[in-house]
Amino acid sequence: MKPNESASDHRKEREKYASRNLWTGILFGLGLVAFIDEVVFHQLLHWHHFYDKSTKDIGLVSDGLFHAFSWFATIASSFMLADLHRRHAFWLIKWLGGILLGGGVFQLYDGIIQHKLMRLHQIRYNVDIRPYDWVWNVIAALMIVAGLVLIFRTRHARTYTEGAES
Repeated sequence: MKPNESASDHRKEREKYASRNLWTGILFGLGLVAFIDEVVFHQLLHWHHFYDKSTKDIGLVSDGLFHAFSWFATIASSFMLADLHRRHAFWLIKWLGGILLGGGVFQLYDGIIQHKLMRLHQIRYNVDIRPYDWVWNVIAALMIVAGLVLIFRTRHARTYTEGAES
């Protein structure tokens, strides 16, 4: 088989499984950002628990459930990623776009819905929360925009060089 045929076959498989690459990245990004949130803000800094409207014990249980969710999302996406590699259909740029999109959407949901609307917890207590909220939500928005740019770029992959790994 000629190298050009192999690249063409690889491109066809990537396009065939484009949405699976995207969803694998979204799930991984969601799990990754949830994991970072839980480890850094819940465990290392002790700034909050997933649910702060009850006792510390309930807060710790809620953190455990949150950690289990992030672990499940990360492991499930890892199996999906392995399947994409097995099929020679892995698309790095689309997957990275999915990671940024999934992580950003999760973080923005956490910052707006869980922090402000549901008031499950705040990023931090006994400080002026506004700078923390701004940084949290702006980073989330930037992740979403960067993810969408990468995803949009893969929609027009054929306009780039034929052998490129877009």
